[in-house]
Amino acid sequence: MNNAQEREALVWGLVGVTLFAATLPMTRLAVGPTDAPQLSPWFVTFGRAAVAGLLSIAYLWLQHARGRLNLPQKAEWPLLAITAFGVIVGFPLFLALALRHVPSTHGAVVTALLPLSTALLGALWYRQRPSAGFWACAVLGSGLVLGFMVWRAGGIYLGAANIYLLIAMTTGAFGYIGGARLTPRLGAEQVICWVLVCSLPLTIPIAWWFAPAVPSAIGGMSWLGFIYVALFSMWIGFFAWYRALALGAVRVSQIQLIQPFLSLLFAVPLLGERLDTVTVVFALAVIATVFVGKKMPVHQGASA
Repeated sequence: MNNAQEREALVWGLVGVTLFAATLPMTRLAVGPTDAPQLSPWFVTFGRAAVAGLLSIAYLWLQHARGRLNLPQKAEWPLLAITAFGVIVGFPLFLALALRHVPSTHGAVVTALLPLSTALLGALWYRQRPSAGFWACAVLGSGLVLGFMVWRAGGIYLGAANIYLLIAMTTGAFGYIGGARLTPRLGAEQVICWVLVCSLPLTIPIAWWFAPAVPSAIGGMSWLGFIYVALFSMWIGFFAWYRALALGAVRVSQIQLIQPFLSLLFAVPLLGERLDTVTVVFALAVIATVFVGKKMPVHQGASA
């Protein structure tokens, strides 16, 4: 990857991460806490995919009218299925289930683990060979984020919520890399659109089943959270993120190390969380590891 491609990948990655960063507080707003539940986590998960899927039909039709539509090939359908399982069902569903029981600060642990998981899967899938220095920065950055989030949450939460977060992290990494493999031929925008459209036979019925019986009983902020995750977390954010991963999955994945802190910044006005000095110090330390890791070599495999 030359310098121009690296800069492009980092810019697209930063755009994607910024859009994704608001996913946790917005999801928390949508589902509400246990003592004041709002939308069902199942409705939020499948409803947001259904909305984005309907928008994707219009987008793909427009590309067809312009003669730019790329149809998935037979060999690409398994990758589409893996991507759909990760980004349509696995990550958003288990994240929403966890955020019904734990605060968004604790839920941000999953976004702290995603960079290392994505880097590992990206290196194996693309047959890249990150240097020891790169892995040291990735591990150090992830350790800093995890340590901060555990301290911020006042300890590890035991029970189902942690299991949900672990599943969300694992499936999300698979979805990211699966989509990145499809992007070079289909294009970043069409990858997520095809995934969403192909998932409509599943997402629409489930969203309908779990839709609130009385929509007016749901608070306005909860609907705002749902609209955000449908438009930006589920659709537009992937336009940027898959484009970035296709240009350099291993290196770009480190940008996600700053996502938990961006989530905290968004959570201040949305959820009333307080941003203190310790948070700023940890954020600067993590950003430093991203900067150093960006300078470390990543060797291309022979068959990448």
